[in-house]
Amino acid sequence: MDTFLIIIGFFFIILGIAGSFLPIIPGPITSWIGLLMLFFVEKIAMENSFLISTGIIALIIFILDNIITVIGAKKFGGGKGSVVGSTIGLIVGILFLGPFGLIIGPFLGAFVGELFVNINNTKGALKAATGSLIGFITGVFLKFIISAVFFVYFLKFVWQNREVLF
Repeated sequence: MDTFLIIIGFFFIILGIAGSFLPIIPGPITSWIGLLMLFFVEKIAMENSFLISTGIIALIIFILDNIITVIGAKKFGGGKGSVVGSTIGLIVGILFLGPFGLIIGPFLGAFVGELFVNINNTKGALKAATGSLIGFITGVFLKFIISAVFFVYFLKFVWQNREVLF
């Protein structure tokens, strides 16, 4: 059972790292579920306080991620159109442009979304798209860093207990 929990936990950690870039998967929360799986491995001693504090961090980053994009768009004069467009642009960008879609998709999506709401303001839409992109990249960076730290802790716990596990 321990091996199964470690494998499932590792899957969630990797899925969380991928979720740092994909808007559909909440990256840090998914990675935290990987740590939670590891918590239930009998041969690994993990403090409750560690699990609770990492869970709170994952939740804070999840909330911040949703706020940062909006703040970025609003700071540069954008609105709901640029935020929604950025999300749609990310999904479409990844589908058709692969890794390049991570940058191009949200920018173009925010631009088109803002133009859709305010059709006569190309300059404002470009400014809002820039702000939305900056907010999006900041959110991705935060999610990736936290998910990567959770991955390192996961590996640390498994490595420290490798002799009793395997």
